[in-house]
Amino acid sequence: MSYALALANPGSDIDKYLAQVYTIPVLSREEELELTQEFFKTEDVKLAHKLVISHLRFVVHIAKSYAGYGLPLADIIQEGNVGLLKAVKKFDPDKGVRLVSFAVHWIRAEIHEFILKNWRIVKIATTKAQRKLFFNLRSKKQSTGWLTDAEAKKIAEDLDVSVKEVMHMENRLNSTDSAFDLGVDDEDDERAFSPSQYLEDHSFSPEQIVEQENYEQINHGALLKGVANLDRRSQEIVRSRWLDDEKLTLNELADKFDVSAERIRQIEATAFKKLKASLCNV
Repeated sequence: MSYALALANPGSDIDKYLAQVYTIPVLSREEELELTQEFFKTEDVKLAHKLVISHLRFVVHIAKSYAGYGLPLADIIQEGNVGLLKAVKKFDPDKGVRLVSFAVHWIRAEIHEFILKNWRIVKIATTKAQRKLFFNLRSKKQSTGWLTDAEAKKIAEDLDVSVKEVMHMENRLNSTDSAFDLGVDDEDDERAFSPSQYLEDHSFSPEQIVEQENYEQINHGALLKGVANLDRRSQEIVRSRWLDDEKLTLNELADKFDVSAERIRQIEATAFKKLKASLCNV
């Protein structure tokens, strides 16, 4: 296994993995389009490898937002990497979107499924008594059916816990989890349903659409006005770096203005401060 491919599977040293991931260059729009178009035609594994490796940092970014579930970050990242692999395989470059925009759904879907499968087990035994019940209840049961009152009382005495705790653990061990969203493999099944599909969707409310469009127009206008108030060099740097379709790098702008890349970065930072101040007054 190559060094780069090994990065797709975080091991025990998660800090080392994260440090290595962020050293991998991000593909430009042109590089990504060339690779995805070629992979779409040939399904060359080497091309898929390049696409996956260059997007590992985005998986890390998404995985960190799920760190509060009590599960190892390395495991969450690994599940997200599985989603990234699926996204690369299914991505159609002719749709006109970046790979990362398409992959977000697949990355989150795999992470969600992993958390839902593990959440009940992780949280099921949070006290000493519950842990004792979790590891001993099944072995002390006389049958695979539900406990009788006599069995529950006997187990409670043997493990020095209350009958209520025994019955509570019995219910939890025999319950099953239902996914809130459809699984990745169920999305094409017209007969599959999930609780999330019964929620009312307000995203297509005419009032919200109009309000959002007005908000975006106001902010876009304020941004353009703020850029227009900058000096000519700052305007060109901001437009070339962030607003134009063909964006320039710091080094390209440094060559253009015959200064260092660090100087371009400083001018850009100063321009952003002025833009932020002007937008705050909108």
